[in-house]
Amino acid sequence: MIDRLEKEVDMLERHLQVLKMVIENEPIGIVKMSNETGYPHHKVRYSLRVLEEENLIEPSSQGAITTDHTSEFVDDLDEKIDEIVDKMENMKIDDAAEVEN
Repeated sequence: MIDRLEKEVDMLERHLQVLKMVIENEPIGIVKMSNETGYPHHKVRYSLRVLEEENLIEPSSQGAITTDHTSEFVDDLDEKIDEIVDKMENMKIDDAAEVEN
């Protein structure tokens, strides 16, 4: 159950790392991103596709570039992550609550 969440968080981390590279280096291509992150080309390509579907980047002849929606997403990102972290903190089972065998 928790393994799926961990995989999703890892994938989100990769998507956000790719987005950050686009923001800082636009336009940027798959090969450069793959070389700098160490992610295989197919994983970078998948992240770019997800980001494009979310309208956060768009392709250009020189590589991926940001869109008008990117800065709004980035502005809201920390707050959304904080909300999720708070929700996860509330999901913890206290040490005081001992599980009986």
